[in-house]
This record gives sequence, C-alpha cells and structure tokens, in this order.
Amino acid sequence: MNEIEDVFVARLMTTDLHTVTPDTLVEDAAAVLLDNDISSALVVEDGRLVGILTTTDFVEIVAKSQPKAETTVERYMTPDPITAGAQDVVSEVAATMIDHGFHHVPVVDDEGTPIGIITTSDFAAYVSGSEPLTP
Repeated sequence: MNEIEDVFVARLMTTDLHTVTPDTLVEDAAAVLLDNDISSALVVEDGRLVGILTTTDFVEIVAKSQPKAETTVERYMTPDPITAGAQDVVSEVAATMIDHGFHHVPVVDDEGTPIGIITTSDFAAYVSGSEPLTP
C-alpha cells in the first residue's frame, strides 16, 4: 500500500468553511468567494448541506448575463453534491473527483452537516510537500 492510500480525508480537508443559503443572491455569493480568496462556497439550509457553488458556476452566470437580476444561488448551485466522510481514504476521493471532473468535495458528518471541504488544491499541496499533514 502506498502512502496516499493510508491518508484519510480528515488529514487534508479544509475546515474553515464559507457557506451561503439557497436564497443568497449570486452577487453576494460572489463577494464571499472573492473576499475570502476561495473557489467554492457550500450551500447550507437548516445546517445541512444542500449544494455547492463554485467559481465554475459563475462562468455560466456571466454567460447568461443575469448576475445582477437578483438571481439566487439555488438557480446555479450543484444540488446534492457528492460528498466524502472524514474517514474516507483520500485516494478514493481523488478517483471520484477525476471520474466526475470536479475540483471540490464537501466533507460531511453522519447527519449531513458540513465539517470540511477537500479540493484539488489540498491534493496538490500534499503531493508537493508544501502542506504538512495535520494529525
């Protein structure tokens, strides 16, 4: 077994989460991403993950020329995103990301409450050795 197969999501995920609700206006959600220098926000309703909104979604928003039409996040978010658990094996999550072509996987607990997010940037930092693993 190689080293990456022994690593669990909890060791690489980011726990500093930024969330919006389905009824957040897209311009407000964009400000969350820009102000925090992040590429995704988790969409949460009543404490539970209901979607994810990424910078890629904003390409569609701009292409449809409706970012200022009081459009809500719900219209563009990916509903019911594929998630991971903190104890999932990183190599399996990475394979899922490659298979589906996405760059962000929310990490949830048994109740569906978001506790972290793992991104391609987390994988790159780990592989490059620039990001130490947290116990």
